[in-house]
Amino acid sequence: MSTIITKEEVAQVVSVLPNKIKIQVTDIEAFKENTESFSVGSYLRVSDSQDCALICIIENFTIEKNEEKKSQYILEAVPIGFLDSDKKFIRGGNNIAIPPTGVQPAKKEEIQSIYNAIEDKKMFCFSSLAQDTSIKIPVNGDKFFNKHIAVVGSTGSGKSHTVAKIIQEVTVVKEGKYEGLNNSHIIIFDIHSEYKQAFPDANYIDVDSLVLPYWLMNGEELEELLVESGENQAYNQTSLLRRLITRNKQIKSESEKVMFDTPVQFSIDEVANCIVNLSKETRNAKNPKSMCIKEGEKEFSNDEEKFDLYFEKEFDFEETKAQSINKGTYNDGTLEKFISRLKSKLTDKRLDFLLGEKVNGVSFEDTLIHLLGHRENENANVTIIDLSGVPFEVLSITVSLISRLMFEYGYYYKKHMEVTKKSHTPLLLVYEEAHKYVPKNQAAKFNSSRISIERIAKEGRKYGVTAMIVSQRPSEISESIFSQCNNFVSMRLTNPDDQNYVRRLLPDNLGPLTESLPTLREGEAIIIGDAIIMPSLVLMERCSPEPSSNDIDYLQEWKKQWLEVDFDKISERWKK
Repeated sequence: MSTIITKEEVAQVVSVLPNKIKIQVTDIEAFKENTESFSVGSYLRVSDSQDCALICIIENFTIEKNEEKKSQYILEAVPIGFLDSDKKFIRGGNNIAIPPTGVQPAKKEEIQSIYNAIEDKKMFCFSSLAQDTSIKIPVNGDKFFNKHIAVVGSTGSGKSHTVAKIIQEVTVVKEGKYEGLNNSHIIIFDIHSEYKQAFPDANYIDVDSLVLPYWLMNGEELEELLVESGENQAYNQTSLLRRLITRNKQIKSESEKVMFDTPVQFSIDEVANCIVNLSKETRNAKNPKSMCIKEGEKEFSNDEEKFDLYFEKEFDFEETKAQSINKGTYNDGTLEKFISRLKSKLTDKRLDFLLGEKVNGVSFEDTLIHLLGHRENENANVTIIDLSGVPFEVLSITVSLISRLMFEYGYYYKKHMEVTKKSHTPLLLVYEEAHKYVPKNQAAKFNSSRISIERIAKEGRKYGVTAMIVSQRPSEISESIFSQCNNFVSMRLTNPDDQNYVRRLLPDNLGPLTESLPTLREGEAIIIGDAIIMPSLVLMERCSPEPSSNDIDYLQEWKKQWLEVDFDKISERWKK
């Protein structure tokens, strides 16, 4: 008659440390019997006499020979949580009674019940456990989206598919049964034109359809666009620009209370006229308040009156050769580069979405509706802003302006809602390749976008505006922004600086997870944060349809017959 060996008899705890448990296994085959998957990263259940259990994750193992020359395994496991007698899971591993009474692989039902402790209506799922894909890994949807999210991973790790899957899932969840769209509002800053394919019904905005009136820009954005920060005269140019724009806004709005940053219309062409006139201005030597315009001298009691006339057109002034004529304050050549840059911007067809004729007549309300996807009889949960055609020199400004408008929309919407007691319309802003416009680099050309996105990171969730920061180089992103992220989806990272950056965000006792960062397969990720029961290695579910981010099959394409290229069509588009 054979003797039945139980798992308790083939495995026992031989060492308990503050952050690690050592387990001796004399018969590994018997120990892992009826277990579908058993390897480094698998879960163990360490029991005690009070019908409680410590849930651990296997970090590594060694094989030793005992006195009888038989192999035995020493497993080292990291405690990640405690399962009490009521089957309630508590993060941390200091509650186990000494001595433990048994060790066995954690049961599938037990692991699933731990993750399913989230309230049903808050449960949001887009992945499964990498060790056993039949175990679904939900997160608390409210905690996941109402705090900022970071999705990081090297090229080819599956970031775009992960982002697309999360957004596809959230746009279909509904409370109860009703027809039409749910109330999700998501804006994707798509820098490589990837997401249109994944969201065919999205409110798609590219550089040809994008309309961002320049008069909605604030001081930092206007200065970044029009003033060269490295010039000796940058301060004087900025000061003059602020005075002229403020005055022009007051004229257009017929209100003296309008300030420089007030989002009301003004004419950039009229401001340019005024700057040109100031650069050529001549005065009556005996009466400095009288300007020597060829059409006839004009006398002004203050600068505002003079600006009002100079806005109208470019005037011709009398030459300063006569002894009775002096040069004006700005007629010393210091504005020449400023004027040249300003006229260059105004005639640049690539900037039509900011400065061209199509922004004329567009209201503040039109811009918000345009960006938020509230199209007539054709609303959309997702707005894709395709930045691939936006000139790099204004990429930061474009992202900054849209981000700031969305933050202020959330701010004023909440203030309005506190009065009217209606429902909210929270926003998620997805920043693809965020290191391109909010880097650690403190260069002036990134000031506007850094200020706008850092403000969202620090204050946005109070007003229902959260951010998803997506990047292949997390170590290069502004630390002020990353430090505000509460949930991380970390995929394969091959750069040591990026690995170390993410490791610092993870608890010290998660050795097996952190060490796997450079070896994760495509689609695998570590999820950590307030929204998940415990840090987990997961396999992301595939999205459908997929974004157009798949690698080009070079060898397969090169095998094909020579392909003729329509260079005329390419160059025509390029020049346009």
